[in-house]
Amino acid sequence: DRSFGFNTAVEEAQKAIRSAAVEAKCNLPNGIGIVKLMGRHSGFIAVHATMSSGEVDLCLVPEVPVVTEGPHGCLPHLERVIAKKGFAVVVVAEGAGEEILGQSATVDAGGNRKLPE
Repeated sequence: DRSFGFNTAVEEAQKAIRSAAVEAKCNLPNGIGIVKLMGRHSGFIAVHATMSSGEVDLCLVPEVPVVTEGPHGCLPHLERVIAKKGFAVVVVAEGAGEEILGQSATVDAGGNRKLPE
């Protein structure tokens, strides 16, 4: 099931991913394009845009804890990708990495917990 506007959000996210890929390729060697997408509590848009774009090397979502180091860590993975291609594209759903950044105690006008910057 999808909500109203989901397909449009994924299509627009793909445009941002294409732009980030162009930017990363133009900054060889070691270019990294980063796209932050909406997804405070779930990474559905980020995952669908990632899978359908074919240009993303790393996708971070709130449902999966971010591991930075170690054999399966994000940083070693990006180092391998950049060594091979010369650039990388990363998609981040806005709620990803809260276990590292911590949770904010403040709320916005709508009563939603603000995300750490």
